[in-house]
Amino acid sequence: MIVACLTNDATNEFELRHVPKRNLGVDGITPIGWRCPMSRKYIFSSESVTEGHPDKVCDSIADAVLDAHIEQDPKSRVACEVLCKEGHVIIAGEIRSSARVDIESIARETIRGIGYADPERAFNADGVRILNLLGVQAADIAQGVDNGLDQGAGDQGLVFGFATTETVELMPLPIHLAHRITRQLAHARKAERVDWLRPDAKAQVSVRYVDGIPVEVTDAVVSTQHARDTPQHLIHSWVNAELLPRALGSWYRPTIRTFINPTGAFAIGGPEGDCGVTGRKIIVDTYGGFARHGGGAFSGKDPSKVDRSAAYFTRYVARQIVKRHLAATAEIQISYAIGVAQPVSIKVDTWGTGDYQEAEAFARTFDYRPAAITTFLGLERPIYCRTTNYGHFGKPDLPWET
Repeated sequence: MIVACLTNDATNEFELRHVPKRNLGVDGITPIGWRCPMSRKYIFSSESVTEGHPDKVCDSIADAVLDAHIEQDPKSRVACEVLCKEGHVIIAGEIRSSARVDIESIARETIRGIGYADPERAFNADGVRILNLLGVQAADIAQGVDNGLDQGAGDQGLVFGFATTETVELMPLPIHLAHRITRQLAHARKAERVDWLRPDAKAQVSVRYVDGIPVEVTDAVVSTQHARDTPQHLIHSWVNAELLPRALGSWYRPTIRTFINPTGAFAIGGPEGDCGVTGRKIIVDTYGGFARHGGGAFSGKDPSKVDRSAAYFTRYVARQIVKRHLAATAEIQISYAIGVAQPVSIKVDTWGTGDYQEAEAFARTFDYRPAAITTFLGLERPIYCRTTNYGHFGKPDLPWET
């Protein structure tokens, strides 16, 4: 069998190569996921956003509502969605809990904590109008997910867990560095080291790989909201001279190509400038696109929702595979049917860095039932606001990062 393999990323030139029959898929068709046996050079990019991004404002409110309920009632069932635009916040979803929670106060305090407190702006903690459309979880769902250790999954779905030796945190380097930039932006603003910074910001980092190994940062994009009338040259100077060297650390070099506020101005940001909705930053929340994603969002969901809890657990298992040197990279997929405790399927891919069969055999020794995951990771605790911003993975204080 002969297939075309990319041999020159710059010119998109291909070379015909003979592929051993054992690498072929069904009926002699080469699988799409098959990797050509050659040296490859490519650039991979990932982005991060600060807590002031409109979508993250919504995620933060949703997780604050979740934590408030779990703090009073660890068995709370919460599915909270939020939409923010200009001076409006809409909170909707389903909750079943014995907790008594002031939803409006939680929303306002979350917005204030993010940094939207200026009464002159359309979106501010005291001035926003809040519409609460939260209802009660359907009984049909409840009957399938309240069976003790054999509690069924709160919905059908599939999740992926991932780990790689590229960083100490076992995260892909591009998303790791992008998060470091946005964290530094938030820290500089909250520490009042830079008085013109405002809450909304984004960053993007591009990394060059050779044979699957990161070798250099090629580009960095930083767009940060700022006070009105802030000179753009001041922003450019601070980002280039202080922010990027501090955030990128040993990966920084003066020749990195930078794009700083490329539209020219970013004075209007957050929900005042753009509509925000929960669950739209699922790639920022996970692996920056480096690994596959099952499609389910995290924020506002209690641990019976496996697209959150099982994603955390598969990350934990992937970390154990890498830490035990079974592979340098591990990607795990598991899938569920609603109301069924045991997963429908389990699959492990080591991306050619280890014995995937040995890694999968190890992965199958874990208990993937939702209630078992909840108990093992201690998920019936108000820990979710710690996950919302700057990624749900790679933070050493989270139980799935041990």
